[in-house]
Amino acid sequence: MVQGIAGRRKRYVEVEATFLEDGRILPRAVVWRDGRRFPVRAILGMRRCSSLKVGGAGVRYDVVVGHAHTFLFHEDPRWFVEEIVPERLDAPGAPDASGAFRDDGAGAW
Repeated sequence: MVQGIAGRRKRYVEVEATFLEDGRILPRAVVWRDGRRFPVRAILGMRRCSSLKVGGAGVRYDVVVGHAHTFLFHEDPRWFVEEIVPERLDAPGAPDASGAFRDDGAGAW
């Protein structure tokens, strides 16, 4: 376990995508549940596989969103990310509230 991260959970998200003539789907932006929109800066790869952290299977897109390198899964017909579940700040041994969990514009993933 990474310090400050209790685990991960499956978070379904809205995705803006381009559908190509050959059947490929290219995600262009992720829209978080609070309405924030995060453009996909780069697609580094895509392949069929499962999420071992949160369960589910489909096409995994290896993407850069903001400054974060992350995975975006297309579990037809829905999309999800492996959302970070932060440790409770009041838990024994948890990091202090000095910005350890600040939002750097890349979302909580």
